[in-house]
Amino acid sequence: MNYKSSFLIILITLLTLNSYSQQKVAAKYDYLLYVPKDYSKENKKYPLVIYLHGGGQKGNDLNKLKTYGLPYLVEKGQNFDFIIASPQCPDNKYWSTENWFETLFADLEAKYRIDKSRIYITGISMGGYGAYITALDFPDQFAAAVALCGGVNDSDLTRICNLSKIQIWAFHGTADDKIPFSETERIAKGLESCKTKNKFKFTRLENEGHEIQYLYETNPEIYKWMLEQKKSK
Repeated sequence: MNYKSSFLIILITLLTLNSYSQQKVAAKYDYLLYVPKDYSKENKKYPLVIYLHGGGQKGNDLNKLKTYGLPYLVEKGQNFDFIIASPQCPDNKYWSTENWFETLFADLEAKYRIDKSRIYITGISMGGYGAYITALDFPDQFAAAVALCGGVNDSDLTRICNLSKIQIWAFHGTADDKIPFSETERIAKGLESCKTKNKFKFTRLENEGHEIQYLYETNPEIYKWMLEQKKSK
């Protein structure tokens, strides 16, 4: 293979990897919104956390999102020092099906004071997959991602190094019988081959299963860690 052919293959590969999000149809998903209690009193920008639910909360009823996770805590009256947007994935779709992120972010940016250097994404189960894949599609937008019992599709492993641009904290139970523990393990292994410094923090939950949504309620270190991460300009 000559030099020109090699260069052409590399160029085509790069263009393909950079066009994943552009290939998806733009979509607008309904979402729940939380703003800090002092939002109207202080003229400052706030961090933004995008929360992605699991498969059982799909549909067109936003109240379903309040079953667990961040929407559940907000419903209980817990206060946070950041804006929370919790979109709802429609039935028969996944977080990777459409380009919902750009539409959501454009809407949030137009209406609220957002610190663009402190945008985060988190999710559990299907939402864990969504957190990884959205970060893969838009690595320059996020300062950090927190994924609970998630994974990536086989096709997304080809561009796994996009995640090396983002601080990531992953949680997964070793006894998970719905999304295998190996799903997170292979992300960690894939990132080891990237040239940039590995930013993957992996908490292995020994002998725990799939139901680890309690971490959003019992582990405040998650939020402290997220807010410490900041995207450089």
